[in-house]
Amino acid sequence: MIPYISVNDYLKNKYGEKVYKLAINGGMTCPNRDGRVGTGGCIFCSEGGSGDFSGDCLLSVTEQIEAEKNRVKKKFKGTKYIAYFQAYTNTYAEEPYLRKIFYEAANHPDIVGLSIATRPDCLPANVITLLSEINRSKEVWVELGLQTVNEKTAEYIRRGYPLSVYDDAVERLHFAGLKVITHVILGLPGETREDMINTSRHVAEQGCFGIKLQLLHVLEGTDLAEEYRKGKFETLTLEEYTDILRAVLEVLPPEMVIHRITGDSPKRLLLAPLWSADKKNVLNHIRRELGIK
Repeated sequence: MIPYISVNDYLKNKYGEKVYKLAINGGMTCPNRDGRVGTGGCIFCSEGGSGDFSGDCLLSVTEQIEAEKNRVKKKFKGTKYIAYFQAYTNTYAEEPYLRKIFYEAANHPDIVGLSIATRPDCLPANVITLLSEINRSKEVWVELGLQTVNEKTAEYIRRGYPLSVYDDAVERLHFAGLKVITHVILGLPGETREDMINTSRHVAEQGCFGIKLQLLHVLEGTDLAEEYRKGKFETLTLEEYTDILRAVLEVLPPEMVIHRITGDSPKRLLLAPLWSADKKNVLNHIRRELGIK
């Protein structure tokens, strides 16, 4: 059996019960869309900025929390939640605005922690100081979209920053006492099995608290979809993905928290691989093959 600590295990151990993540939209954009870094976004990113399941940014943070709690109440009977600032780049704003929305979430009585999805090139010192400040009263996770350590692939997907920027951000976040979760995509065009293992090994070497392993999804409306339609690459089969996932998990330290092993995408946008739409079957297959409880 592969050593495996799921995020659910971590949260149950820390808070004594299941904790549910509520996807919040902070109303920000991304430097890879507004022209500071680029205008098209990452090649795989949908118009929703990887926040297709997040709340309505026209509502306040408190209103979004309550709306999301109401949405999941039939399947979740617990009382503790994490506010997950998911869509686009959630530190891409001035510090006073970030202070307002992050503290609004942290001060909500049902919120036990914040998870902030962002880019490593959008973490100025004053924002890290703010997150460290909040972390004294409510647990704060910072989720960084690395995807790959292969610089050639990073250029192809239009990530917009070199690996050194990620390494520097992780170091500064750790120095501030913040937990880092790194996003990695498995199955990027042109990448070998060894490329994917190397990326995961690098994340492990940085001492990250957690990792999110995401199957490459080809979504309608993205530039990646056009590449796929032109036959420039193929997506992984379930068996190939499971084999790569096994190899990746084997190079990660047993204490690292695994926050995701496949990922979700809106079914209305999913172009490939279509087998990934049946998440229950996918997870059952992976757990059975890898010996994960």
